[in-house]
Amino acid sequence: MKSADLIAFFAREAWAMRVEITRVRGSSPREEGAVMVVSASAMIGTIGGGQLEYMALDEARKLLKLRQPSGFMDVPLGPEIGQCCGGRVEITLTEMDSAARAKLVADVEAREAALPHVYVFGAGHVGRALANLFQHLPVRCLLVDSRSEELGLSQANVEKRLTALPEADVRGAPKGSAFIVLTHDHALDFLLTSEALLRKDARWVGMIGSATKRVKFERFAQSECNGLSAAALQCPIGAGGSTDKRPEVIAAMVVADVMTALTTEAVTQLEDVRT
Repeated sequence: MKSADLIAFFAREAWAMRVEITRVRGSSPREEGAVMVVSASAMIGTIGGGQLEYMALDEARKLLKLRQPSGFMDVPLGPEIGQCCGGRVEITLTEMDSAARAKLVADVEAREAALPHVYVFGAGHVGRALANLFQHLPVRCLLVDSRSEELGLSQANVEKRLTALPEADVRGAPKGSAFIVLTHDHALDFLLTSEALLRKDARWVGMIGSATKRVKFERFAQSECNGLSAAALQCPIGAGGSTDKRPEVIAAMVVADVMTALTTEAVTQLEDVRT
């Protein structure tokens, strides 16, 4: 859930129940700490969907109707409820007063501030397709271009930066960012890609182009960037064995690669704010 959506939810709903997975044994559709908020007629967030979520939703609304401030569920995830995870989860349900609401909003806002940054350099067809997908994911996506008309074509709910010096955005990016380079200028692509690789702390660096373009970049990195290695560079991007070059298809494959990099190892704590 996003903080803006949560704030709007609380503004509409006078009574709400926090539904949280507080213990997991074995396999489960969501992890401990996953939260959803339920009112008499609406909900926000998820604890994994399926029959488990349906049962928790029903229990939360029963408690709200009876004006019961709390509840507890211990649910086996097996054939009995039509799920096959095979584990067992404990769920705590708690009515949310104003303090609990404020705390959850603050928690979500803090997690949003810590989301990994994804920089999309180039607001052409593929860049806009990438922004359309990243706007729905737990990242802070920035669409960067020097062309106002191209940025204006993007309808995605992401941050858009009009700048004549995109390399400054690379240098100022937080540690652990991802950089996707697909501008209208090959020389600019090389500059931005080399800047991203020189940081040594990027989670993912990719540049659009062919195998030939990669070879040219490797020569550029060797001769113009003091022997900079391109080993960490993904180029071509969005290949995956497919020959489909439609922007939306390329974008989908790139997003899968980037999100895999951002949601493994040290970055797993940034996952969807557990809500």
